Amino acid sequence: MYFKLIACDVLTREVGYCIARSPHTVDVEFTEKGQHEDSDRLRLVLQEKIDKAAESEKPYDAVLLAYGLCGNATVQLEARSTRLVLPRAHDCCTIYLGSRSRFRELFADNPSRPFSSAGYMERGDSYLHDGDTGRLLGLDRSYQDYVAQYGEENAKYIMETLTLSRDANTDDKVIYIDVPETSREEYACLCRESAEKEGREFIRVEGDIRLICRLVEGSWDEEEFLIVEPGQRTRAVYDWEEIIRAGE
Repeated sequence: MYFKLIACDVLTREVGYCIARSPHTVDVEFTEKGQHEDSDRLRLVLQEKIDKAAESEKPYDAVLLAYGLCGNATVQLEARSTRLVLPRAHDCCTIYLGSRSRFRELFADNPSRPFSSAGYMERGDSYLHDGDTGRLLGLDRSYQDYVAQYGEENAKYIMETLTLSRDANTDDKVIYIDVPETSREEYACLCRESAEKEGREFIRVEGDIRLICRLVEGSWDEEEFLIVEPGQRTRAVYDWEEIIRAGE
């Protein structure tokens, strides 16, 4: 098969590794790390690239997106004449970790906890990604907000079972995701030094590139990937499991 892959440049090393092992032909195009700071603008950039892929003379079987919700940047994207495929992920942290379950294990108490990786260390000015996943999941909302949307009984249940996210900028932990295939020890050391200077606890965990590899291999299990057929748009769900769906 023939794929067009659009990815953030923080994943350059991991994407290159997986494409080299894919049985398919993959054309890849990257967006800059800094474009994540304006999710509305990034959405326009992604839609433009999707449209160009659909309009090109190349017979792409699918346009692949190596992005999560990314602050709603991938919400309301439309597949044109070519289907879209993207992982069910809140942001690239899930992509680095290889699964939603691993993301939840490490970030359930604060989904917006800052994290880093070799890709984040070598691109742009900031060594951290300060996520807004907690906000997208609704973890920063008040009891009255939940009452207005779900009713008083459900609001009580939500408030009893959800741990509200602390502000990402005051979190005292930094997760460094070290992908074995693309590990750079000097970046891990620099991240530790920067975190400790700021009084943060440095936590190093092992990453997993399985989602990227499965994406470019065409192994799109519906539990882990969303396939958007031509004429459909992406819709956010904002939960821990489905995360994103397709609709008219």
